[in-house]
Amino acid sequence: MPTTTLSRAARFGGRPRLPGDKSISHRGLILGALAEGRTEVVDLLESGDVQSTARCLRALGVAIAREGASTFVDGIGGRGFSTPEGVLDCGNSGTTMRVLMGVLAGRGVAATLTGDASLVRRPMRRVAEPLVRMGARFDLTNGDCAPLTVHGTRLHGIDYALKIASAQIKTAILLAGISASGRTRVTGEVGSRDHTERLLPHFGGAVEVAPGRVEVPGDQRLRAARVHVPGDPSTAAFWMAAACLVPGGHVELERVSLNPTRTGFLRVLERMGADVRVEVTEAHPEPVGRMVVRQGALRGVVVAPDEVPSLIDELPMLAVLASQAEGETSVSGAEELRVKETDRIEAVATNLRAMGGRIETRPDGFVVEGGGALRGAAIDSFHDHRIAMAFSIAALVADGETVVHGSECVGISYPAFFDTLRDLTT
Repeated sequence: MPTTTLSRAARFGGRPRLPGDKSISHRGLILGALAEGRTEVVDLLESGDVQSTARCLRALGVAIAREGASTFVDGIGGRGFSTPEGVLDCGNSGTTMRVLMGVLAGRGVAATLTGDASLVRRPMRRVAEPLVRMGARFDLTNGDCAPLTVHGTRLHGIDYALKIASAQIKTAILLAGISASGRTRVTGEVGSRDHTERLLPHFGGAVEVAPGRVEVPGDQRLRAARVHVPGDPSTAAFWMAAACLVPGGHVELERVSLNPTRTGFLRVLERMGADVRVEVTEAHPEPVGRMVVRQGALRGVVVAPDEVPSLIDELPMLAVLASQAEGETSVSGAEELRVKETDRIEAVATNLRAMGGRIETRPDGFVVEGGGALRGAAIDSFHDHRIAMAFSIAALVADGETVVHGSECVGISYPAFFDTLRDLTT
């Protein structure tokens, strides 16, 4: 298993170029595949997860070509997908599998989706259940997991109340809805990432968004568009956190997504006492801008359940930050962390305790007692990219050497992570 060894940093600062946002990259490819004409996606994230989406779309007959900073997608328009010759391998990407479940459910194609050892343990019935209500047909392994087979058929619109705030499930329902008869309305926990709702109109689609409700008419035809993918705020969180932890730390980030459903970590950083400055430079289809973060004296905070959807991916990094803040930090309403690439609550607790941190786990979150020194330790990534990156940042303020086992998993979302980390600390 590959390892990376890290030590305390004497400095941290710079202007790293962020990789493209992973969520928008997935959606740019998928919406481009559904549209009529050629879609150009600029600054697409070149990572394992996004490559999984591209690989599955190619297997379905979609032509995708990279030319410099642009990726061109020739959409299927009205002709439909081709039946794949083999299984669709989604790798480690839950977004790929769950969104394609919605896309393929109403497209008249039979396909089997699988993934790596982590992905085939993650729950998929929560996605299949609303789609089955629309008329979809699925065969799941052990009643809940992949490998799974979707038998594409004609769907009908439904009213569905989401029980958990999941952008993946919401997107699967909406993209099934645009090919169904009638209207599809999603209510309940709809406050998760809204990239699909923002990008559908950009591709000529119709969507109605109101407080507590998202609605799409059926039988829609999308048209090709140009999507310039902004920097990923979940990736930016690691550099923001490092700037807050390392004495004299600072970081300047350009053209980063400032979508309000993705800036929860930024708001929590401000409450903790970090020096954060933000400037919006673009508004459509996604707010994009510049941010500067400098070190400040950190204090513990309470993260409430209604905040969790806007920083779900950043919570492992927040736990590390909390260990160096004054006082206690508590997070609740984050039970979704237990069904990510790994059980992130237990993974965070295992590694933070190994480094001397004080953390209490709860079914839906954790409590971290701050103010203690960290020490270098052997870190288990659990093959989870966000765990590996969060504890690589922790190593920058720990005494002694930290060895991150399974560090290659950062390639799932940020292949250049360790190269960039070296540039920012030397």
